[in-house]
Amino acid sequence: MKEKEILSIFNDRYERIGRADREEIHSKGYWHETFHCWIAFRDQGRDMVYFQLRSMGKRDFPGLLDITAAGHLLDHEAVSDGIREVYEELGLALTFEDLHPLGALKEELIDGPLIDREWSNVFLLEQHIPFEAFHLQEEEVAGIFAAGLDDVESLIKGGKDSIPVDGFRIQKGKKEYISSKVAWEAFVPHESTYMLQVIDRIRDRLRE
Repeated sequence: MKEKEILSIFNDRYERIGRADREEIHSKGYWHETFHCWIAFRDQGRDMVYFQLRSMGKRDFPGLLDITAAGHLLDHEAVSDGIREVYEELGLALTFEDLHPLGALKEELIDGPLIDREWSNVFLLEQHIPFEAFHLQEEEVAGIFAAGLDDVESLIKGGKDSIPVDGFRIQKGKKEYISSKVAWEAFVPHESTYMLQVIDRIRDRLRE
């Protein structure tokens, strides 16, 4: 039997007030703590960001594009322990010191019985990583795609109906490279407030 994940519970001021297992937290809508790592880079004057493609085996939002690497922080973990997600999901060996902090952001994502209220500790890895360098945890992540940061912002704000993405998905154990166009429905429905704050902070960092 799989051991339950125990997470800390917080109030809306990011003060710890208790602990509970992950199932209870998501069913009752308790605020909890997560680690988000976005990977982005500047290429010939254009800001680009990587999205992971969630595996079709995921219980929540299978087959949708999402934060480059992310996960819950357990009750006993520090924020810096979240760096494990980058290696587990993407196969990239980094240290916490490689990341640039973008702040702690609040986000609510409600989908049927899932009430996901997160204090998200958001970080940026500013690096152009060749697609060949990603070694994915296939039960979690099915691919990696890059998109223009300005395009993603326009998609969220309704200025565009679809945007181009380039990347790969794993098919029968091999990387299949794809160039496509996707609508906002292809992404995990994160709050637009969260996404636009992240985009602004990534852009500011890339243009320093």
